[in-house]
Formats: sequence, structure tokens, C-alpha cells
Amino acid sequence: MLRGGCLCGAVRYESDGAPFHQSVCHCSMCRRAGGAPLVAWFSVPRASLRIVAGEPAWYRSSAKAERGFCPTCGSPLFFRSSVLTGEMDITTASLDDPARLPPRDQIYTAAKIPWVATMESLPGFAEARS
Repeated sequence: MLRGGCLCGAVRYESDGAPFHQSVCHCSMCRRAGGAPLVAWFSVPRASLRIVAGEPAWYRSSAKAERGFCPTCGSPLFFRSSVLTGEMDITTASLDDPARLPPRDQIYTAAKIPWVATMESLPGFAEARS
């Protein structure tokens, strides 16, 4: 069972569907929606997703898709396509245990921000700088 939710806990979900399409997306729409240089996603069969607390709000981000997010804290949670109606994409970082589903590929790499490739060479701190 996969379980997760938003930052404030108002929206919680679970899925017993087999995950697939474990990807990191570099497209500009995911970057803007997530406020991040890339967004990790995985998909499950849409029928296997259950919202167990709260209700996400939905934003039509293109003619073919909507993005679900917490209406209280704004956490991005879901992506549903009007073309791929049997799938639901879920933000990997919204899982209670995101380490369970590492990315298997990268999509929209043509839109990748160039400095993303250099991040491993930056100094790292186990916690916040002090």
C-alpha cells in the first residue's frame, strides 16, 4: 500500500495499485507548478487511488490535463490526463516514504535547467547551514 499526503495533512491518499512510470520531469509546467527545478512522479491505475482525507483542488494546467493540490497548503499532489484516463500521476515526494519509489527515467530533458547537472558538485550540509 502506498500512502501519502500534503504538507499540512489536510489531504491524504492511498493506493494499492502497482506503480509505474517512475520519472523525474524537467518540463517547465511541472517546474512552475512544483516551484522546483524538477518534479519526481509515479503513476498508478486511476481506479486504485483513494482520497482518504480532505479533497484536493484541481487546476486545468493545459487543454489535456489537470493538476491536483491541497487547497489549504498548496502542496502539489496529482496530475490527471484527459487522454490517459486510466492513469493517475502522483508526486513522489508527497509519499510518506518517497525512498520506496526511486525514479527510473527522466522526461522532458530538453527543458532541463543546465545547473541541475552540477548539483552533486555543490557543498552539502546534513541540515541547514548555521
